[in-house]
Amino acid sequence: MAGHIRVEKEGALGWVVFDHPERRNAISAEMWSEIPKAIAGMDADPEVRVIVLRGEGEVAFVSGADISQFQERRTGADASRDYEAGNARAFVSLATAEKPLLAMIHGFCVGGGCALALNADLRFAADDAVFAIPAARLGLGYPMLGIKALLDLVGPSRAKEMFFTARRFDAAEALEMGLVNAVLPKAGLEKHVRRVAEQIADNAPLTVKAVKRAIVELSKDPEHRDHDVASELVRACFDSEDYKEGVRAFLEKRRPRFQGR
Repeated sequence: MAGHIRVEKEGALGWVVFDHPERRNAISAEMWSEIPKAIAGMDADPEVRVIVLRGEGEVAFVSGADISQFQERRTGADASRDYEAGNARAFVSLATAEKPLLAMIHGFCVGGGCALALNADLRFAADDAVFAIPAARLGLGYPMLGIKALLDLVGPSRAKEMFFTARRFDAAEALEMGLVNAVLPKAGLEKHVRRVAEQIADNAPLTVKAVKRAIVELSKDPEHRDHDVASELVRACFDSEDYKEGVRAFLEKRRPRFQGR
């Protein structure tokens, strides 16, 4: 009963589902190892244009890492190092996904769940969502890149408040601090996320890819930015059939039909 990562496809939308409802979708060691495979598969699938993360059931997005495994899997230097390496690979796979990544959040979004959501490009929450990073209640050390992901979204004061107090923040607070893009009634969350995902999927994939990569590069220190790769992605847009289609559709006053090439 270690849970698993389930993947589903619906047209241009790919769903990555955290499926461990008996533990409020807590992420087990096995699930951490499955996340990179799921994301890589969606990223490589030419039919998928948008990836959506969600939790199974109605109780939680992800309630954190599966603490029941900590004594066995995260105690001692070697075990902790292996566990953290698995975590890191999961987060890197999310952070480096080329396709737009959306998080559909309801219920508990705590600890590792919050960290997963932070690696999405857009986050949408139900009005019952609860956010917390309780590392200080467990004595955990938190990796600097994980802290930076929160810092970039909410700023230093709010990031410190979340970590120092380890308290729970409701959906309204999360929206006010910039942690999520929008808060919806729970019954309307999936409809809203689908609508946004479909809007993105209808647009030119090469343009979306180029903009996403440009924002990644601009978030780095200037001396570490890869201007060449960003410029090449822009050139690919202008050299594409999609660019020709976009111009034709505009002149013909119709919706464009983009192919991603």
